[in-house]
Amino acid sequence: MAAPALVLLANGSTSPKVAEVAHALRVRMQEMRPEVSVHTAFLDHCPPSGPQVISRLARGRTSEVVFVSMNLSATFAPDERVGCMLEKVRAAHPHLSFALARPVGPEASLLSLVDRKLRAALSAAHAAELDALVLAAEGAHDQRSQALLARRARQWSLHHKLPVLTANATGSAPGTAAAIASLRSQGRRHIAVGSLFLAPDENWCEQAEQARRAGAIAISEPLGAQQELLEVAWGRYAVAAMDLVDVGLRPAQVAEETTERHLHVVAG
Repeated sequence: MAAPALVLLANGSTSPKVAEVAHALRVRMQEMRPEVSVHTAFLDHCPPSGPQVISRLARGRTSEVVFVSMNLSATFAPDERVGCMLEKVRAAHPHLSFALARPVGPEASLLSLVDRKLRAALSAAHAAELDALVLAAEGAHDQRSQALLARRARQWSLHHKLPVLTANATGSAPGTAAAIASLRSQGRRHIAVGSLFLAPDENWCEQAEQARRAGAIAISEPLGAQQELLEVAWGRYAVAAMDLVDVGLRPAQVAEETTERHLHVVAG
């Protein structure tokens, strides 16, 4: 029996650079697992959409599909756009079986990738001093995902022995400009921004511009199609594929990371 097809769900953009990252991600993941049919679908702005990809798969021999959201901020609650898309494909293709993986989210292993990107940005800027960091992310609306983002910021802070605040492009937390202003009010002057974004979409560009206007000494590039990210995505696929033993569409049953209830997304 053929392995379930994998459809990577990503934010779309009017920028061709975003589509280039998504294409590179698909190609590299296909190279890692040639026996799995790997596809990319965009949730907005540009084709192909999820329903378009599924329609093509339905015309072939595909009977099972796993969706993996490449959202690097949300961990527990799926994007509303994902839910709407899944309802459409389920109604249009009742003969197919679908499983929805947990989003990639702010996996701890991705912090090393953020570090690598930020070191490159600091080197390019010839930065000699650093006394604070901002972890910029897409943002999440559910409290558990926000708490996990805060936990990652705390881990990053402990690793570098520097204060770290999170900044969200969406959600309830302040953006990059507000996070930098908060750090400056604490006497920090040499502030760099690490990017927990997949690609240079409009949200990342806005946060990067905020960082430049606020005087950040460097901002790292988005993560792109790097090995650490690919490995997390394949892990999500493997867990969700097990759900296809059951009939119907439901989120993957996975162990949730324990989060401390007192954590906040931005701590002054």
